[in-house]
Amino acid sequence: MELSADIIIVGSGVGGTTIAKELAGGGKKILIVEKGRYFSEKQLGSVINGLQFYDRQGLRSKTKEGIFYYRTIMAGGTSVVSCANGVRSLEKKFKKMGIDLRDEFRETEKELAIKSVPNRYLGKGTKEIIKAANSLGITMKPMPKFINFGKCIMCGNCYLGCNKEAKWSALEYLKKAQKKGASLLTRIDVKRVIVSKGKAIGIECTNKIGLKIKLFAKIIILAAGGIETPIILQNSGIKAGRKLFLDLFNVTIGLTEDKGLTNEIPMAAISNHKGFVLSPFIDNRFALASTIPLPLRRNLKLTMHRKHMLGIMVKIDDDSVGRVHKNGLIEKKVTPADKSKLNKGVRLSKKILIKAGVTPNTIITTKTRGAHPGGTAAIGEVVNKNLETKTQGLFVCDASVLPVSPGVPPIVTIIALGKRLSKFLNKHYHF
Repeated sequence: MELSADIIIVGSGVGGTTIAKELAGGGKKILIVEKGRYFSEKQLGSVINGLQFYDRQGLRSKTKEGIFYYRTIMAGGTSVVSCANGVRSLEKKFKKMGIDLRDEFRETEKELAIKSVPNRYLGKGTKEIIKAANSLGITMKPMPKFINFGKCIMCGNCYLGCNKEAKWSALEYLKKAQKKGASLLTRIDVKRVIVSKGKAIGIECTNKIGLKIKLFAKIIILAAGGIETPIILQNSGIKAGRKLFLDLFNVTIGLTEDKGLTNEIPMAAISNHKGFVLSPFIDNRFALASTIPLPLRRNLKLTMHRKHMLGIMVKIDDDSVGRVHKNGLIEKKVTPADKSKLNKGVRLSKKILIKAGVTPNTIITTKTRGAHPGGTAAIGEVVNKNLETKTQGLFVCDASVLPVSPGVPPIVTIIALGKRLSKFLNKHYHF
C-alpha cells in the first residue's frame, strides 16, 4: 500500500499539530500519522481509560536502571494528560544559540489564553501550601495555565484528560488542521524514513494489522517524542538517541486531619529555585500504589487516605546522560547532581508540608520518575537551528530537539518551535 502527500508529520502531539495547523490549507496536502488511538472527549477523565493512554499503562515503563517514566501513545500526545502548565522554558538558552522565540511565545500564549490560576480556583489545600511556603520565605505563586476556568469544574483530573473541554490540548490544533484539509491516520507504526540521494522522500510503516505501508512526501517531519523520534532516526541511518533527559521528579506527601488536594487543579502554584521547581501535587491512586516505597499493606493503607493528603512535586532539570537505543532500550541514571537537586527540593517540601498542617511522621517521598523525555535529537547535535537533520527535507519538532532539560513542562516551548519551523517552511519551500 502506498500513499503520497506534500508533507508527512509523524506524531500528533503539540509539535506535530502546531505545524499541521500552521501549514494546512492553500492546496497543500498534509498527512499526519499517529502510532496511538484517537480518544474522544467522552473517553477522557477516567482512570480506567487513562491507563490506555500510556505506554505499558504508565505503570511498568522503566529505564534499564529502574527509573519509571511516562510516555503517552495517543492522538494529542502528552498534552491530553498534562496539567496545563503554560510556562516558557529555555528562552535565554535558545537566544544564545541564535533562536529568538519571543514572537512565537507571544503567539502561543495568546492562542492558548494562558493566565495564572485565579484565586477563586485555588483549592483549600493549595492555598495552605502557598501560605505555608511564603511564611517560610519560600516564594510560591499561582501557576500560569492554559485552562478556560469558566468551564473548569475542579475535578482534579487534568492528568487523565479533560472531558469538559476546559483544558487546551493538541487535539484542538489537530481539529483546526483537519478543518483546513489535513488528514490523520492512526495506529500507524513508523519504522524508518526512506532516503534517496541524501533526501528524505517518505516513510516505511505498518498499520494496526501489520500491513506494510509506504508513504511519500516532499517534506518529512518527525514529531513522535523524545523516545520514538530517535528510534526512527537511528533506524534511518542517522545518529541520535544520546543525551536523554527525563525531567526527573518525585512527590513528597503526608496526611492531615482536615484538608487535601483532591478536587483541586493540580500544580496550581509554582516555586522556582536553582535547578528545580516545587508545585502542589498528589498522584492518582494507581500511581501512588506503584511509586510509594513501602510494603504493599502499608502502601495501600496510606493510599486509602488520599483525600486527606497534601503533596509537593519536586521537578528538576536533570543531567542529559541517558540514551535511547534503536531497539527501544532506554538507559538513564540519576546522577549525583540530580540527587542533590531532588534532595534539596524534598527538604524544602517537608518544611512546607509540616507548616501546612501535615503530620510529620506520615511524610514520605515517592520513587523518582521522569515525565518529559527529550534531548535525543538536540539542536546543534542532530538538527540545525531550523530543526533540519543532515538528510535534506527531514525535520524534527518535539522534545527531542531541546538542548538541555527545561526542568518544567515544555509544551509552550515546543509549540513556539513548531510555529518557527512552520514560518521557515513557508518561506523556503513551495508546494
